[in-house]
Amino acid sequence: MQPGPEQKRWMYETMLLSRRFEEAIEKIYLEGKQPKFDMAAGPIPGEMHLSNGQEPCAVGVIAHLEEFDTVTATHRPHHQAIAKGVDLREMAAEIFGKRTGLSGGRGGHMHLFDPRVHFACAGIIAQGMGPALGAALSRKLQEKPGIAVAFIGEGAVNQGAFHETLNLAALWHLPLVVVVEDNAWAISVAKKDSTAVAHNDVRAAAYGMPGHYVAANDPIAVYDVAGEAVARAREGGGPTLIEIETDRLAGHFMGDAEQYRPKGEKERLFARDPIPHLRDQMLAAGELDDDEVAAIEARVAAKIDDAITFARQSAYPDPTDALTRVFHPVD
Repeated sequence: MQPGPEQKRWMYETMLLSRRFEEAIEKIYLEGKQPKFDMAAGPIPGEMHLSNGQEPCAVGVIAHLEEFDTVTATHRPHHQAIAKGVDLREMAAEIFGKRTGLSGGRGGHMHLFDPRVHFACAGIIAQGMGPALGAALSRKLQEKPGIAVAFIGEGAVNQGAFHETLNLAALWHLPLVVVVEDNAWAISVAKKDSTAVAHNDVRAAAYGMPGHYVAANDPIAVYDVAGEAVARAREGGGPTLIEIETDRLAGHFMGDAEQYRPKGEKERLFARDPIPHLRDQMLAAGELDDDEVAAIEARVAAKIDDAITFARQSAYPDPTDALTRVFHPVD
């Protein structure tokens, strides 16, 4: 299954929007944190995990989804949130901890929730798998359209939630797709030092479901494999496991010195950056021209300027807001 020219343009523009958004966030995040890094300082305090380099995983899969399909993501969620259609203004405001954010500034960048497009993420490893399983089960029990996709990192495959979810999804024949983003590093631990198998797609066989491995961080190859998995889920065929070889171009979090990486690794990763590769491929095929590339860049820049301005100008929550949107005991 290959995307058409319009689908490819959406994929390229969405990847670029995610990258440029993160570049803007990165610059603002560092305000007040230099020259000596102080995580608590600046307009965006706390940890920040960037997904730059992993954009193909999001667009290749989410290109096949509808608004009513559920997506759960990890602590590195910006690329998936943007591809799923999460409101960019409210997402930026949430990252800034503002009252106009998706959760009123309560969650920050690792806890982005937008029920309008059925998107959620969490900072706990493999935490999104259970909710995705539940969403898939609810659709099946209610005989409603829609599937669920759970994005996780390769470090999460060694968590109990991964195996429990795959077992129940297969047992109950649920419309679930599990996508493992293999960026080779679970924080600072190399995959080869933590996982007994080279590729986690082989684990699918233990649960009687198809497993697919996508190499080279290629958005077109991801689209092809994901199309088969999503169609299978929609048609009642049950769950699928996909692992995608991808690249984390930044550290685990902002401020990570990345001393664990072998010498020259970062340079090799940037040399195969998937965004310019897709652009050049489309230019060579006549699916884009220079004027269209410039127009896409301009649209992306305008969206980001608007979102960042909205976030900066929004008010912080009132302290009493901490007592709202929480559970209270019943008298």
